[in-house]
Amino acid sequence: MFTGIITDIGQVLEVEQRGDLRARIGTAYDIDGIDIGASIACDGVCLTVIALGSDPQNWFDVEISAESVAATNIGRKTWSKGHRLNLERALKVGDELGGHIVSGHVDGVAEVVAMHDEGDSTRVQFRAPEDLARFIAPKGSVTLNGASLTVNEVDGAVFGVNFIPHTKVATTWGDVEVGDAINLEVDTMARYVARLQEYA
Repeated sequence: MFTGIITDIGQVLEVEQRGDLRARIGTAYDIDGIDIGASIACDGVCLTVIALGSDPQNWFDVEISAESVAATNIGRKTWSKGHRLNLERALKVGDELGGHIVSGHVDGVAEVVAMHDEGDSTRVQFRAPEDLARFIAPKGSVTLNGASLTVNEVDGAVFGVNFIPHTKVATTWGDVEVGDAINLEVDTMARYVARLQEYA
């Protein structure tokens, strides 16, 4: 489990197709505190650490199944050397829950359809897949590329999020452009409420 609070911006150092896709990700994390088999959310995708090292910088390796590639933006905007990623370590018992409960299981891919500045902040509009739009509500939570965010407004399948300057600096959201494919995980609570309503 994760919280959607980004704690590092990683960088893809190498990508290799070995049956599954294998990626090496540079990080500022202390790799001495990471175990083989640990889960790290990379742009919102929960991936398992399979190797660690520190030459020439701290890094960890992950394998990405064909299913994960197809279900996320990895398959639409293939990770390449230099690509920056939002990273989050798995939640530990006793950690502060600063965002919301995030599983790291991406539900679908949203598209950035518009963006404009509002003072120092940036308002970004996304188009969600039709089957996921009903789980997105104004003032509700949503996870986009691993970041826990608050939805400002919803119009059908299009919804807006306001990015404050801190978020744009502390995550990769300062790099966003219209047309980008974004990993979307809807709020688990919204999913359960919708499921319960089917039996009400």
